[in-house]
Amino acid sequence: MYGCIESFHIVKMSSEDFRKSIDRGIETKKHFVLVHGSGHGAWCWYKIVPLLKWAGHQVTALDLGASGINPKQLNELKSFSDYVYPLMEFIASLPLDERVILVGHSYGGLGLSLAMENFPEKILVAVFVTAYMPNFIHPPVTLVQEFFKRTPPESLLDCQITFHQGPENLPISAAFGPQYLEAMMYHNSQPEDLELAKLLLRPFKFFLEDLAKESLLTEAKYGSIKRVFVVCKEDAVMKEEIVQWMIENSPTEQVKLIDGADHMVMLSKPEELCKIFQEIADNY
Repeated sequence: MYGCIESFHIVKMSSEDFRKSIDRGIETKKHFVLVHGSGHGAWCWYKIVPLLKWAGHQVTALDLGASGINPKQLNELKSFSDYVYPLMEFIASLPLDERVILVGHSYGGLGLSLAMENFPEKILVAVFVTAYMPNFIHPPVTLVQEFFKRTPPESLLDCQITFHQGPENLPISAAFGPQYLEAMMYHNSQPEDLELAKLLLRPFKFFLEDLAKESLLTEAKYGSIKRVFVVCKEDAVMKEEIVQWMIENSPTEQVKLIDGADHMVMLSKPEELCKIFQEIADNY
């Protein structure tokens, strides 16, 4: 599975085991920048942030445009650049000598890639958590095309999706429905986390015309940054077939595998995910 890339298997871990692993491993403190996926916000990292801070790291969780408590409304976002502006603004504001560990979840991987392209000197390593991970050969929109090609329409359940000139084309915007959240995204998460998502999720855009541009990513910049991919074993959204395709087309330094994790791994398996973050902090 996942070709010849190194695979790391995580078993079920108690809180005590997690704390022991942290106590054994911290030598350097790092700055983690956490980027959420579609419809979500910085709030989805609420279990991860205190764990990383407890381990001594600096943590910044961002709300992208029209997400979380960001004041922008969806109709105000005219481009993908508008959507990822909070991330770009933050990375640009970092001191010249500071390098961060950039983490992206799901659709947040596309924003991650643009930050890597624009600020390669400020990123220590990029971590794609069951995320869209483009390459510098094909435009990022290719990933969305592959995803919908491999996703049966009936599996989208009660998601509200707007298509450009009919459903046979790629989508413009969407909103997750409660049935889809429960069955496909949060099925291994706690019930209270599912209910929190129902309260806080916002509709989102795909910005596919922007992501269709050939020149967005280059080997010299985006391709120069080390990448780690985190696979969630029971992810019903980003399934093994599409993950395998992405990794084959954009090989990484490491692939980490978390057992029992649904798509919202930061909520269903926070300590396992944080242990991986700690190992990355130690190794890069």
